[in-house]
Amino acid sequence: MLALGLQGSPRKKGNSDVLLSMFMQALERLGAETMTIDVCRRAIEPCKELVVCEKKGFCPIDDDMSREIYGLLRKADIVVTASPVFFYGVTAQLKALIDRCQTLWARRYTLKLNDPGHKTRRGFMLAVGATSGKQLFDGLNLTAKYFFDGIAADYAGTLAYRHIEKRGEMASHPTAQAEAEQAAQSLMQGLAGRSKVLFACRENACRSQMAAAFARLYGGERWDVASAGSQPATQVNPDMVTVMEERGIDMGFLTTQGLEAALERHRPEVIVTMGCGEQCPVVPGARREDWDLPDPAGQSIEVMRALRDRIEAKVKAFVAA
Repeated sequence: MLALGLQGSPRKKGNSDVLLSMFMQALERLGAETMTIDVCRRAIEPCKELVVCEKKGFCPIDDDMSREIYGLLRKADIVVTASPVFFYGVTAQLKALIDRCQTLWARRYTLKLNDPGHKTRRGFMLAVGATSGKQLFDGLNLTAKYFFDGIAADYAGTLAYRHIEKRGEMASHPTAQAEAEQAAQSLMQGLAGRSKVLFACRENACRSQMAAAFARLYGGERWDVASAGSQPATQVNPDMVTVMEERGIDMGFLTTQGLEAALERHRPEVIVTMGCGEQCPVVPGARREDWDLPDPAGQSIEVMRALRDRIEAKVKAFVAA
């Protein structure tokens, strides 16, 4: 399970950074794999309103959003944003990232594609502001609400602090650590105790990706899902993406990964193999299933459709067991 932090402050080791670090460390202690993106130091262009995303479902701007961040937002079960208040909103750098998520909004609402992780993904906002105004966080909260909706995450709440301006004030705040711990525990409720399953095939380009998507869609409340390949391909199979989209399931921005890397981060209780056989490592204590599904690489799209339906039926039986 990935918890993704988005640090929106341009100030290194500032109060927002300290608050986010508290929160991400609390999530890690509760069992989440954590990753934080320093938004202000990444190559993220602002939205140019090219409208390609609403017609074709992708943004043509070549930067860190398209190369990495869209995929991480899709992979994450938890997304945490952190920002100081700039004129009643988030920083310009974080707002650029949020605006570029129009691509994900368009895939969901215009192209009617269903993100497999939408049932379990949660979003949370962290904020600090220098003044004491009653409406200090209103604009920021509205931005968070629509951002999390756009990335198919349930907006779980905000932890915000007034009168925070000088460097180091957040670190010495008398209640912040305990409040971060409490909020993290609430955010992880129902996610931390899930059993882990790893779907594995040879290239992680098709069979294991479809199985993982169906497992997140139908059983994400019970299963923490990952997929990997013994010989991972450089990219997923485009025919697989097409046949899943025919069912309204969004497989955009997926990347492949190797088994060893997956097992370092995701120690499963169950490994489901789909034809990689002896190349899959033995994991002590993990139950093993082999679905023995044919590799569709180089086959017709009709073969891919039939395989999709077989995998869906197997996943439904797996999560119902």
